Amino acid sequence: MKLRDLSAIGLTWAALSLGALAFAPAMGAPYHAPRTADGHPDLQGVWTNATITPVERDAKFGDRLALTDKEVADLEGTNAKLVADGNKPTNPNFKVTDLPTNCGRGFTGVDCGYNSAWVDPGTTIINLNGVKRSSIIIEPANGKTPPMTKEAAARLQARFAGGRGGRGSFDNPENRSLGERCILSFGSSAGPPMLPLLYNNTYQIVQSGADILIEVEMVHDARIIHMTDRHLPQNVKLWMGDSIGHWDGDTLVVETTNMRPEQAFRGASPQLKVTERFTRVNDKQIDYKYTVSDPEIYTAPYTGEVALNSTKGPIYEYACHEGNYALQGILAGARAEEKEALNAAKAAAGGGGK
Repeated sequence: MKLRDLSAIGLTWAALSLGALAFAPAMGAPYHAPRTADGHPDLQGVWTNATITPVERDAKFGDRLALTDKEVADLEGTNAKLVADGNKPTNPNFKVTDLPTNCGRGFTGVDCGYNSAWVDPGTTIINLNGVKRSSIIIEPANGKTPPMTKEAAARLQARFAGGRGGRGSFDNPENRSLGERCILSFGSSAGPPMLPLLYNNTYQIVQSGADILIEVEMVHDARIIHMTDRHLPQNVKLWMGDSIGHWDGDTLVVETTNMRPEQAFRGASPQLKVTERFTRVNDKQIDYKYTVSDPEIYTAPYTGEVALNSTKGPIYEYACHEGNYALQGILAGARAEEKEALNAAKAAAGGGGK
């Protein structure tokens, strides 16, 4: 081989190597989030955590967090069929007893009169960092909430027996849920932790140097995160708790304590602490991770992870009437049932004496 041939080969390899080096950073370059005026990652925008991924994992998946493409297609396909079935017109001649006994998502009987158009829980499985998730909970490995302590389980059972869902559930408006009373979002939409619900899973984040605000679509909540290192005194209890934040590199870390006892996330105690981490991983997504620690209630802490996906705004007003107009009817119905039962008992006592 001639010298000029070797030189040509060397130049060719050099050109290829330089091209590869120039191309490699574009392929594997870490994402750099846009910055606000004070130099921190810009989390601002309108986001949604809507998903059909459940909080707790189906036992059939065991310790497996990642789903296969086929499993994802099956789950999303089943959900699409459920939505299509739910959007079919209800026969106007049906009585309540003619409605399905179970129409999905926990709806039964009269609640099956709602078409799918009235709900918006999401249509897809969570996809974070290329992993399509079988559950929101990622720790413990089984994707389940850790067992409650025996004392906590007993208190929770007594609470439900005397409050919502129990015998005294309709005695007073205070026994109804905070969502029914238009005080706070249903479930844990406002959080913390901020978890997806049946609909209205939209949030708007606004940043300033001293505070970060998260507007929650469900019911109208507004979370304020103070960028400080000091919590309020323990005797100061707030709706959605006392949230303080700081930056850990490109991640916003938020620690929340001091929640009002009425909020009581999943039977929480005054020792509840929720630590959230917001990391913008690309232009369209925030990785939202949370850890719940409550040694009085749970035998161990647990961690969940949700994708906050960008969505078109604005957030529309949630028209939750103050006190909820339906609440008066709910309580009046309970009083009517009690009166009917009392009259029936008197009639039975009178008839028995004849």
